Amino acid sequence: MSKPLKQQIGNISIVVDDYDDALEFYIEKLQFVLINDIALGEGKRWVEVSPPNSNGTHLLFSKANTDEQKRAVGNQSGGRVFLFLHTNDFWRDYEHMKASGVVFDEEPRVEEYGTVVVFQDLYGNKWDLLQSSVASE
Repeated sequence: MSKPLKQQIGNISIVVDDYDDALEFYIEKLQFVLINDIALGEGKRWVEVSPPNSNGTHLLFSKANTDEQKRAVGNQSGGRVFLFLHTNDFWRDYEHMKASGVVFDEEPRVEEYGTVVVFQDLYGNKWDLLQSSVASE
């Protein structure tokens, strides 16, 4: 008997200029938690962060080394929203991020699917901060 199909996204890699700058931004401004920071030698590290109490999907920082990778820093999705940070308290997180100096591209708005605002990480990648109004199962 075969096992039922079970898959999940474990990590999403994000290209960064500097591990420590990225850690500071994600931990201090977005309130993420450090999952792993393991030295791999030759300046490489395995650095994972995640929102508190999340489902196990982590961001994995990948330090840009080549010219092509350096060009991708801050433009991982061609200028579109790249990642979606779901929250159970939009205004709490929005106010913390705003007070921490996070750059927002717009004012918060209410859509059919929830309350949302576009913000930028330290490199300019666009994110949505979203409190969904859609019931999840």
